[in-house]
Amino acid sequence: MRYAPSDLPVFTLTTGPVDAYPAVLRGLASTVLYDYDPAFQATYQRVTEKLATVVQAETMPVILHGEPVLGLEAAAASLIGRGDVVLNLVSGVYAKGFEGWAARSGAEIVELAVPYDRVIDPADVARVLAERPDVTLVAACHHDTPSGTVNPVAEIGAVVRRHGALFLVDAVSSFGGMPVDARSAAIDFLVTGPNKCLGCPPGLSILGISDRAWAKMKANPQAPRASILSILDWEDAWRADKPFPFTPSVAEINGLEAAIDLYLTEGPEKVWARHALTARACRAGLKAMGLAIWPAEEGFASPTCTAVRTPDGIDEAQLRAEIRARYGVVLSSGRGETLGRLTRIGHMGPTAQPLHAVVALTALGGALAGLGHRVDVGAGIAAALEAIDAG
Repeated sequence: MRYAPSDLPVFTLTTGPVDAYPAVLRGLASTVLYDYDPAFQATYQRVTEKLATVVQAETMPVILHGEPVLGLEAAAASLIGRGDVVLNLVSGVYAKGFEGWAARSGAEIVELAVPYDRVIDPADVARVLAERPDVTLVAACHHDTPSGTVNPVAEIGAVVRRHGALFLVDAVSSFGGMPVDARSAAIDFLVTGPNKCLGCPPGLSILGISDRAWAKMKANPQAPRASILSILDWEDAWRADKPFPFTPSVAEINGLEAAIDLYLTEGPEKVWARHALTARACRAGLKAMGLAIWPAEEGFASPTCTAVRTPDGIDEAQLRAEIRARYGVVLSSGRGETLGRLTRIGHMGPTAQPLHAVVALTALGGALAGLGHRVDVGAGIAAALEAIDAG
């Protein structure tokens, strides 16, 4: 049997959008209330208060009504002004992309970059900050999905805090799938969304903001106001007695509440362990099949995404097309510098179940064999099951 491009896939094991939890889909299907109905205003405050227990910022989280690119661009526009010096920590495509938004403000951009199969060393951050005491903001991407690597943001945050700069972190594809919160990592501005590890569709940005970051935005004359990019306008919108700057995404808030309830009921540590076990089983299977992961060291690899190096002689786009056509399984490509050089298997939200690693390994191995690159699929599955049983 082969699946046509028009057929719905059987498994979407990508790095986003990811499949949504059934409870989230039920939440999205709830009655769409008028945004000024007291019942919805109470819901909005309740959801934000639940988020606060997870984000662990110094102030109430802000929800922006657009997928997390909105949150990242708004953060750059609101925090950065002329005269600022931004240290951008680049270990992947998305971290590099932040420079474009940061540069619009007229700030000076200093870049600390590593190869995209490696991670940022906190000692190098300390060295650059010592050389540039005028740095006012440090930006990092916690998990850069096009590389499948995870930066040590807690250690970097401690360095940045000692320096006195603000620390902005893109935690879009890590939040909810591994330990990261604003307080423990000394993050002044955490940007994430529910559309990855929390198992929601794309549509919202979640911001965890420190008191220092609020003060910086309020003092920045360039910070957007009365704009879709405005964060300042949403500071008090979480309160049931305050107006919304514009119509919020009512259905998405209902879905978000379902996702947070699932996360808190299962327990964050158990959710993180489930993501980590799925990734561990996947990597064990790849190794047994003779395939290599993209990160230069396994310790750099993410629990929410496994990036597999494309074997020599294989066209990566053709490989993914074959995986979908043969088995109805959809995986992700690389991006930018990693496009064509790796395939990404997502372990996020509902797909962070260990058995999905077996599905991905089977489809990947079968498609490689169909393209003339023989791997031992049986050995890969056996290794993955052994990892799962070991827990």
